[in-house]
Amino acid sequence: MNKAVELFTAVPKLHNCAQAVADGAGNRELACEMAACGGGKAPLGRCGALHAALCLTKPEKHSELIAEFVKAAGFETCREIKGSAKPFPCAECVRVAAELAEKYR
Repeated sequence: MNKAVELFTAVPKLHNCAQAVADGAGNRELACEMAACGGGKAPLGRCGALHAALCLTKPEKHSELIAEFVKAAGFETCREIKGSAKPFPCAECVRVAAELAEKYR
């Protein structure tokens, strides 16, 4: 299990999905900024984990990162991911986003 998933699933819960990706990547400052980005509250309604991954990567890599995330999760927004007939678990969103942030860093 990667660091981001460990942070996201820890009890007591101290990280939302966006914070877990940022903190898991070692960016504590960004993790603090991501406090309001979990639960579908990231800009454009994006998955918070995806939003954090985008904040950790170069803009020229964003379209590739988004495409890979959507291939895995099915959608880009939290509402669509959670509301689909086959929802993708939040912890999996965190895992995929953290891996993609590392890949495209």
